[in-house]
Amino acid sequence: MTTTSSPIVIIVGTNRPNSMSRKIADYYQEILNNLNAPSTILDLVNLPHDFTVSAMYENSGKNDDFNNLKSLLEQTDKFVFIVPEYNGSYPGVLKAFIDGLPYPNSFTNKKAALVGLSSNMHGAALALSHLNDVFSYLGMNTLALRVKLGQIRTHYHERVISNALYKELLELQAGQMIHF
Repeated sequence: MTTTSSPIVIIVGTNRPNSMSRKIADYYQEILNNLNAPSTILDLVNLPHDFTVSAMYENSGKNDDFNNLKSLLEQTDKFVFIVPEYNGSYPGVLKAFIDGLPYPNSFTNKKAALVGLSSNMHGAALALSHLNDVFSYLGMNTLALRVKLGQIRTHYHERVISNALYKELLELQAGQMIHF
């Protein structure tokens, strides 16, 4: 059962090919599928390589590939951001993607859930905090439960999360997101 008619957009917060973030996004989508909640994945690996010059500022609206990704955001009011930690924050490509979207309406009064992952034990806590500050500025409402998946490579193998707490938190957050 779901309280949303449009799909939840799961955003892979990096453009790194074959990223752990994409694997966790696929895992999250399976949880949403089990809860009968429609979802789609927007993977930043599909961003045009030159989008910071071909789709921003005076070129806003002129890059069809970027516009296609942007249109996914216009079809929903709920997002799940899967965010890896890069140098104590979130990836610059995610910030550039957000900056390339129409301001201020892309995220205003929309809702987001945040999932952080890292190789260290902190689960991208600082990255999620930084991203939450940006979303607050943009008027996006973020779900209070932020899932932090520390040492993720130790706990994820072949589409299975072995850490029971991680599984429970992801499932709890997905359920909350549906009703948020």
